[in-house]
This record gives sequence, C-alpha cells and structure tokens, in this order.
Amino acid sequence: MKIKEDELLLIQEQQKQLSELINNIGVLETQKHGLLHDIAGVNKDIEDYKEVLEAEYGAINIGTYTKIETDVEGNKED
Repeated sequence: MKIKEDELLLIQEQQKQLSELINNIGVLETQKHGLLHDIAGVNKDIEDYKEVLEAEYGAINIGTYTKIETDVEGNKED
C-alpha cells in the first residue's frame, strides 16, 4: 500500500513547521544566553561602582540609594 500524495504533502508541511519552530527556539536561546551575559556584566559594573560610592559615603543600598545606618554600641549620642 502506498501513501497518498496529499498525505505525504501534509506530513512534509508538518515536518517543515516543526523544523522552523525548533530553529526559532535555538535563535531565542542564543539571544537569551547573550542577554544573561549582559546582565552579569551590568551587575558587576553596579557592584564595582557601589564600592566607589561606599568609599566616599559609607554603606549604601544601590537600588534605593539610601545610606545604611549602622548602630555600634557605645557610639550613640544620647
């Protein structure tokens, strides 16, 4: 028994669609990988600059740019 031409064409079209989708996923994963590296680089830049700011202003939170108050016993003024 031989497969009909329209059945073969449908199978070929489905395989083509599947191949294109798999290829698109590969492209997206490659872009994602690059973006994750970019995020790591920006995070390092933030941490490096945080050290510069902390040297001048003391401990800070970069996300809110607030100074971190530290209570050391014996150093409070009453």
